[in-house]
Amino acid sequence: MFRGLSAFPLTPTTEQGIDERAFGALVSRLAAAGVDSIGALGSTGGYAYLTREQRARVARLAVEAADGVPVMAGIGALRTSQVLAVAEDAQKAGVSAVLLAPMTYQTLTDDEVFGLYESVTRELSVPLCVYDNPRTTHVHFTDELHGRIAALPNVAAVKIPPVPDDRAAARQRVAALRALLPDTVSVGVSGDWAAATGLNAGCDAWYSVTGGLFPATALALTRAAQAGDAAGATAHSERLEPLWELIPPVRRPACDVGGRLASGPRDRAESPAATAGPALRRPTPTDHRPGAPRPGNERVIRPGAWRGNSRTMPGMAAAADILVGRPHVDLCRQSSATCRG
Repeated sequence: MFRGLSAFPLTPTTEQGIDERAFGALVSRLAAAGVDSIGALGSTGGYAYLTREQRARVARLAVEAADGVPVMAGIGALRTSQVLAVAEDAQKAGVSAVLLAPMTYQTLTDDEVFGLYESVTRELSVPLCVYDNPRTTHVHFTDELHGRIAALPNVAAVKIPPVPDDRAAARQRVAALRALLPDTVSVGVSGDWAAATGLNAGCDAWYSVTGGLFPATALALTRAAQAGDAAGATAHSERLEPLWELIPPVRRPACDVGGRLASGPRDRAESPAATAGPALRRPTPTDHRPGAPRPGNERVIRPGAWRGNSRTMPGMAAAADILVGRPHVDLCRQSSATCRG
C-alpha cells in the first residue's frame, strides 16, 4: 500500500467534536476517485489536537468510508504509553498501517528516537510508516537513523520531507537514503510542491494534502510519474503553481545528501495552518518564480488569512463545498486561470 498516491483528508471539527458526516464524505470521495491509500489523522487531519477517543472514532469512520481502500492512521503522541494505546485503537478499527512521528517537548537524541520506534514496532500487527517531519516535531532524522529504524520489524515505509528542487540533487538525495534501507521499505515524499520532483527522482509514493482535496488532480500527476512520464508529471505540477505559491515559506535546517543538518534555504510549510498566531511577514522565495514576491515586496500574512477565503485558498473552498453538500469540480477540470482566481 506504500506506493502511488496516499491522500490525506482533513478531519472536520467543531467545538462540539468531530463532524462525522463531513469526514465520511471526504473519505468516500477519495475512495471513489481511486487513490491508492488514505492517510487519516496525519498533520492535515489534526491528530495532535484530538483526544484518544476522538482518534479511535476517526480511525473507525475512515475504515468504514474507505470501502476497502487501505487506510493508514497517525498514532503520534507525547508519551510512548499514549502511542501504544492509540496504536491499539487504530488496529482494532481495522487500519492497514500506522504512521508515527516522534512528538516531543524536549530535544531527543537519536537513541531516544530509535527507542520509541523499537518499543512501538514490537507491539504492532500492521506495517508502520516512519513520519519524518522536522518542521512540526523538531526531530531531525539522519539517514543513518532512518537505516537503524528501517531494520526494525513491521517498518515498511518512510515519509520524507520535500526533496531539493534541483532534479539531480533530488535523485542523489533519494538514492543516498535508499542505500541505507532494506529493499522492503518504500520511500515516499511529502510537501506537495515537491511531489513531481520526488516521484521523478525515484520515490515510491506521494503523501499528499492536495490529494485529500483534489484526488483526480493528484492522481493524474502520480500516474504520469509512475508511467515514467517525468515531463508529464512536471507539467501537472507546474499547472498547480498558483496553488503552491499560496503555501508560505518557512525557515528550517536543511539536510545534506546524508540527512545531516546544514544551514540551508527556506522551504515551504506543509500546511497553511503553520501561519496561525501573530501576524507573520512572508519571506521572499529564493527561486523567484513568476508571480513570486521580489525582495522589498514581502507579503504580510495575518491570522485566519488562510481560512474561509475561496480566493486565497482553493483547497479550503473545495472542502467547504463538500462539507455543506455542494458539488465541487476537481482541479483537473479547471484551467490554470481558474486556479489563479
